[in-house]
Amino acid sequence: MARALEGARHRARPAFARARHGRGPRRKRPMNPFIHHHNIQESKHTPAFSHVVFDGDYAFFAGQLAADRADGKFKLGDIEEETRTSMDLLGAALKSVGLDFADVVQARVFMTDLSDFQRMNKVYISYFPPGRAPARTCVGVASLLGGTKIEIDFVARMRKTRAADEAPDRPR
Repeated sequence: MARALEGARHRARPAFARARHGRGPRRKRPMNPFIHHHNIQESKHTPAFSHVVFDGDYAFFAGQLAADRADGKFKLGDIEEETRTSMDLLGAALKSVGLDFADVVQARVFMTDLSDFQRMNKVYISYFPPGRAPARTCVGVASLLGGTKIEIDFVARMRKTRAADEAPDRPR
């Protein structure tokens, strides 16, 4: 019996196990055919990113700074103004794919001064229906592009009943 167990230890491992541990050929992961990129049409400049990326039932929204969508220039102001601008831009991105703030399931907020949190939060929470605020992470950062004070990004879940009909350019 001991011999049978001893022999089992030295059997060749299947190819998938060898590849996983660095031995044998590596398999390339196939591209996901359900990932789709979408950009907001009213934006005059071509960004080096996608405004929205769809993966299955989820839409991932790029972080928005306080900037004018038409010309891309930063709109610096106090934390309330910059939060409002970022949320308005995210609202436009949500609307462009047939969603609204009630569909947001996760948000990340990046702030250069966390002492402004309460003032930011007052504006931020006003955009969501009562009791429907998403899961959120708020992070203090050293600086943001253009000297802005805040950047916010979202993950939203597509509505099953509306997703195929209202999301432009979304794969069906």
